[in-house]
Amino acid sequence: MEEKKYEVVLKIFVLQIAAIVMILPFVWLVSTALKSPSEVFTENLSLIPEAFRWSNFVAIMDQAPFWMYMGNTIIVCLGILIIQLLLVIPAAYAFARLDFPGKDVMFLLFVIQIMLPLESIIIPNYLITKKLGLLNTRTGLILPFVASGFGTFMLRQTFKQIPQSLEDAALMDGAGHLRFIWHVLVPLSRPTIVTFSMISIATHWNDYFWPLIITDVDEVRTLTIGLGMFVQQESGSDWSLLMAATLFVCAPIIVFFLATQKTFIKNFLTSGIKG
Repeated sequence: MEEKKYEVVLKIFVLQIAAIVMILPFVWLVSTALKSPSEVFTENLSLIPEAFRWSNFVAIMDQAPFWMYMGNTIIVCLGILIIQLLLVIPAAYAFARLDFPGKDVMFLLFVIQIMLPLESIIIPNYLITKKLGLLNTRTGLILPFVASGFGTFMLRQTFKQIPQSLEDAALMDGAGHLRFIWHVLVPLSRPTIVTFSMISIATHWNDYFWPLIITDVDEVRTLTIGLGMFVQQESGSDWSLLMAATLFVCAPIIVFFLATQKTFIKNFLTSGIKG
């Protein structure tokens, strides 16, 4: 018992050290964002600013339209997520609960999509977007990502774990496919849906490559592109403003994760439990 107790204490200690190492860069980011330029490079290391300069956030808004970038990013991320859910939920249901010709081949194509990096299809996506006249539009930012092989795969695995008896009972009560999906599968799969939503939003919130290629006007740029432009053109050597802009970009997605982390963790803890 004593040996197990020491093992637990050692594991907790190692995890605490790892947590400190991982969180320290973010703490440094927050600290620098609230400092004056003269406090950034000093001989004495200090995480607590002499005076909290909230005016740094006002200054970055004066130098770049970050609120507009924020609005564009929210519209793009939510637009992608909503259309993805409208598509992947029925697709996952079809692959998990229905039988039809070519089912296995079609699902294999979905899995292959997961393996393809964005860079491998960037030229076809760009040419299609240009042909449709969607360059410099939010629709062009959304369209290439509305079909998610990863989301379909996740939900298919979850839908397959739903007992057949529930489907039989729903069919006996006169429920059709859509009603069964909405009233039975979706409520029971909420942790998986929330997890996929978190991954989708985080992925497209941080996406830099695609918005960089198809946008060249501020009106449709996202936060990552706005931050890149700010670094190159606006901030110069003022690291306090640069860190304030970075914190502004990172904070919403961190708050979103903290608000949904229990569901996210629950999904991974219960992902191997069937029935």
